[in-house]
Amino acid sequence: MILYPAIDLKDGACVRLVRGEMSQATVFNTDPGEQARAFQEQGFEWLHLVDLNGAFAGRPVNGDAVERILSSVTIPVQLGGGIRDLATIEMWLSKGMSRVILGTVALRQPELVKEACRLFPGKIAVGIDAREGYVAVAGWAETSEVKALDLALKFEDSGVSAIIYTDINRDGAMGGVNVESTADLAFHLTTPVIASGGVSSIEDLKALKREEASGIQGVICGRALYDGRIDPAEALALLSAPVTEGAGQ
Repeated sequence: MILYPAIDLKDGACVRLVRGEMSQATVFNTDPGEQARAFQEQGFEWLHLVDLNGAFAGRPVNGDAVERILSSVTIPVQLGGGIRDLATIEMWLSKGMSRVILGTVALRQPELVKEACRLFPGKIAVGIDAREGYVAVAGWAETSEVKALDLALKFEDSGVSAIIYTDINRDGAMGGVNVESTADLAFHLTTPVIASGGVSSIEDLKALKREEASGIQGVICGRALYDGRIDPAEALALLSAPVTEGAGQ
């Protein structure tokens, strides 16, 4: 299972929000490139980036910060937030992005996602952010009447590399990850699932590791890494271990 450290970008700085509220942003580092290098040096194999301003604006906003990160590390990077057309997807991939995450357009223009998967195989992930089980879009400002599982099922066999599932009510709140709903989603899909939102301790990672066989391929972690609640070396060792009977017990 891959552990993705999260770099959320707001106004050029690395921040964490509480339940997606832009007014509740804690700045952890004003140098995104430096933060990215630190994560690479700690042994992480991927980075997860979100352009928070872009998610609300519907277009890239923190492009300079993203490019600084890409030039600062050699590990693969995935990016979400404000990516809503094929030209933007192609632009980021041409700059060295390993994978782009499509969220709002997955709900509003599912055919665009499928076309992107055809044009850029292995490079497209779908971000499904759920509030009480229903998909939220536009930087979580709007909640739809579509259930997370129903949206995910639309992209089965489309070539989506992963579904990134976030429980908004848990995100940034340090309340623990929603293991049950994440495992349930993964169980119903053939597409790998990456868990996100609420990871606050090594116990959360152990709980997700126990459900790895359901199809949970990775987990995104933000605030708990920044404030030291999760030790990177311990977490990486735990998640990279082979799945065994009773793992994590």
